[in-house]
Amino acid sequence: MKYETALITLAGLASAREISLYTRKVSKREVPQEHSHEPILRAVNTALQLNNPLEIQDTVFALLGNKAAAEGAPNVANLDCLQQIIADQAFTNAKAAGDVDAQAQAILFRALERNTGSVGLASVLCNETAVNPEIANIQQHQDPASAEAAGNADIELEVAKSLASIGADPLLALNSATFPPGEIGDPTAAGNTCDDANDANGCIFTLNLLTPATTEADIKAAVANVAAGSAAGAGAGANAGAAAGDACAAPAANATAGAADASASTAATGTVNVQAFTGSLGGVAPAVESTAGSDRPFSVNGATFTTANAALQRSCSVQKNACANAANSGQIEGGTAQCEAQEAECKAASAVKRVRRSSLSRRQAGALDFGDCSNPAIQFAEGLDGRKEASFQNVDKSSFNHGSALKIGVIADFTCSQLASSCKAADETVQACKQAASAASAATGQAAADAFNSALGVAA
Repeated sequence: MKYETALITLAGLASAREISLYTRKVSKREVPQEHSHEPILRAVNTALQLNNPLEIQDTVFALLGNKAAAEGAPNVANLDCLQQIIADQAFTNAKAAGDVDAQAQAILFRALERNTGSVGLASVLCNETAVNPEIANIQQHQDPASAEAAGNADIELEVAKSLASIGADPLLALNSATFPPGEIGDPTAAGNTCDDANDANGCIFTLNLLTPATTEADIKAAVANVAAGSAAGAGAGANAGAAAGDACAAPAANATAGAADASASTAATGTVNVQAFTGSLGGVAPAVESTAGSDRPFSVNGATFTTANAALQRSCSVQKNACANAANSGQIEGGTAQCEAQEAECKAASAVKRVRRSSLSRRQAGALDFGDCSNPAIQFAEGLDGRKEASFQNVDKSSFNHGSALKIGVIADFTCSQLASSCKAADETVQACKQAASAASAATGQAAADAFNSALGVAA
C-alpha cells in the first residue's frame, strides 16, 4: 500500500528518529505506511548499525519501492531482497550480542508489508535465501486488498514459529500484521493506512489499525511442537517460546499469581531474582531468575537468556502484555497507554540498575577497551553545530563524527554503533555502551549525558 517516492533525504545515518519527511507523489495510491510499525524499524536499525557491511542507511528504505530504496542502499544489487538482507544482518548482529529481543524484532521486520504503487498490488518476493533459518522461512505481508493477501495468515504463523524457536513470545507475530484492506480504485486515495515517523509506539497500534490474519489460538497450535533452540542460534529449553506466549497472554490476576509462583520457585532452587522493578499495574513483572554456572544463566517464565539485559527486557514486555490484556478486558481502567508507560519505566529501572552494577565492576577491574577510538563521552551544551538550543554531541569528533542532536538516543546509539564497527571495541564495551544508552534515555539534559558518561567511566 502504496506509493512511490520522488525524493528522500536523511538527517544522518544513525537513527530512524531523525529521518526527514519525504516529498511524495500523490496520484492513484493509498497514503504511505512505511513508518506504521515505527518501534520495529527503530529496533532493527539499531541492530543493523552494529555491523553494516553494505552501508545501508536505514531500515525504512526496505519498505519503499526499489527506485527509492536504491537511494538508501546503493551497495545492494537485488533490491527485491533488501528487506530480507536487513533482517538477516540485524538478526546476525543481535545473535552475536546475545540479544533475543533484537532477534525477535528482526524477525518481525522481515514480515512487514512493503509499499507498492497502488491499492491491491502485491510486492515482489525475494528470490534469495537468508543466512539465518529464522529469517529464511518468512516473506513480507502483502497488500490486504490483493489476491496474494490470502497467504498473510501463513506468514504470521511462520513468524510465530521463528519467534518460538529463539525463546521469544510467539504471540508477538501478531504485531507484524498489516492494515484492513483498502478499496481498489478509491478516488480519495485515503486508504486505511497510517504513517507517522514521530509515533514511537507505531501509529498502526496507536490508531488500532492492526488487522492480524490469524488468531492467538492458531499461533499457539502452530508452535505447540516448536522447541526453543530448534533453529540456529536459538535458546535452550523445549517449548520455552510457547510458555512465554502463554504468560504474555495471561490476564492480570494470572500474571500476579504467576509472579508469586516464580518467587516461590526462586526461593526453593536458590536462584536470585534480579528484576527489581516494583510497578504492578496489571500484575507485577515476572521474576528474572539468575543461576550461576549456566551458559544461559537468566530465565523468565521458562525462557532462557544469555544476558540479564535480554531477560529483563522480556520481563518488562511480559508485564506490559498482561497489563494490556487486563485493560482491554476491563479488569483495569485507563486504557493501554498506561501499560506502555509502565513498560518504559520498567526498562529504564532495569537499565539504571545494570549500569550502576557494571560501573562498579569497572572501577574494580579497570577501564573499558574502546578499541581504535579514544573518548566516547557525550556533552550537552548550547551552540553545538550553531544551534541556539542546547543539544547532545560527542566530545571526540575524530572518532565519533556525528552532528549534534536534540535527543541523546541519537548520539548514544551512534556511539555504540561506532564502537562495534569502526572502533573495533571489545564486546564487553559495546554491551556496556548499550546499557549506558538505556540509562541515559531515562533522563534529560545534562543528567542524561552524565548518566551515559558515568556508566562508561569517561568524562566530557
